[in-house]
Amino acid sequence: MYNKSSHSSGRKPFSSRSGPSAGSGYKPSRFGRGRPSSGGGSRFGGGRGAPRRGGPKGDYIDPSKFINKAIITEEVEHFVPEHKFHEFNLLPELKQAIVAKGYVLPTPIQDRAIPHILKETDVVGIANTGTGKTAAFLIPLINKVLHNRKENILIVVPTRELAIQIEQELKGFTKGMKIFSVCCVGGANIGLQIRDLRYHNNFVIGTPGRLKDLIERKVIHLSFFKNIVLDEADRMLDMGFIADMRFLMAGMQKDRQTLFFSATLSSEIEKLIKEFLREPVRISVKTSDTAKTVDQDVVKVPKGGSKLDVLHDLLKQKEFSKVLIFGKTKHGVEKLSKMLAERGFKAESIHGNKTHGNRQRSLKLFKDSHIQVLVATDVAARGLDIADVSHVINFDIPATYDDYVHRIGRTGRANKKGKALTFI
Repeated sequence: MYNKSSHSSGRKPFSSRSGPSAGSGYKPSRFGRGRPSSGGGSRFGGGRGAPRRGGPKGDYIDPSKFINKAIITEEVEHFVPEHKFHEFNLLPELKQAIVAKGYVLPTPIQDRAIPHILKETDVVGIANTGTGKTAAFLIPLINKVLHNRKENILIVVPTRELAIQIEQELKGFTKGMKIFSVCCVGGANIGLQIRDLRYHNNFVIGTPGRLKDLIERKVIHLSFFKNIVLDEADRMLDMGFIADMRFLMAGMQKDRQTLFFSATLSSEIEKLIKEFLREPVRISVKTSDTAKTVDQDVVKVPKGGSKLDVLHDLLKQKEFSKVLIFGKTKHGVEKLSKMLAERGFKAESIHGNKTHGNRQRSLKLFKDSHIQVLVATDVAARGLDIADVSHVINFDIPATYDDYVHRIGRTGRANKKGKALTFI
């Protein structure tokens, strides 16, 4: 039970040839595997919200799920890596960069995926969020670029925050290597992105909609790319990006390396794997839907009680030091954030109605622990890697179990303990 890409000078232009308390009514109980009811709206947007395109349609298991080629599994809680980073077939300057970042032993997904990616095999990686999969694909792809400076790599992700996060991690590995990148996301100045794309960038990282826009403007030429990473593929499918994903894949070279990462596996995802990849190695380091490091519980709000009052009592407790709260709608998230601020909490919001700059500002304040609470929608917070989140609170019940898995994956990261609470 619970008690309460900077570009250095001297770059050459791109050439097409280069390719609570008892009084609050809080009653905890263990959160079971069953999907919680989504009934019970609230003035903060607790209704069901807009219909989702391309979302999960049930528990039908496609027969292809029983055909698994080269499956590699690992029990994460008893994991002993087969490799150390210095044992991978990587160039010396990249090994030095890995050491400089403080990496010693690979995580399970890194240990299993890196050798296959280095062999230029198509890979399907299934891993819980927060397991180090970004480095699992960046490290071997950086090595590929170091071997051949004409290599072009496209990384496609569902949200702008995740794209920015990946580019930041890329830059952390490639200091002084003269490996260049551009981040192409909606909400940011497209003119600046077009300018940067006039130069040769080994890595183009972006969201499907903005990438398609730039391709149609003939600023990005897909035929120059022989490497693509589809990260958080399940979320891109869930967000209705399937047509854009197909558009991107159709324009690329047939002789390409495709890396496909997802935290969940559904019949729809299986179809995409068959469609996009060639005889991929499947690497699963997922032992359960949710991480072992996250304690999960529910907060029962009495009939006629105030969710806001219950939340207030929770947030006053010392252990609630860095709290990510999920709401269902943009309006509800903004309203809840303002009401918490009025009650004296340091709170900000992140959702689709905020400008790109304001989203980044709120995110930085939370990452740097200048605020206690960040209130977010699912779309805005997808894939965020924020250190030391003490609690995730589902103020509104998620629309699907997959959404729940991804929400609570924001805490309990890097083998640290976290707690997830769902209001019912």
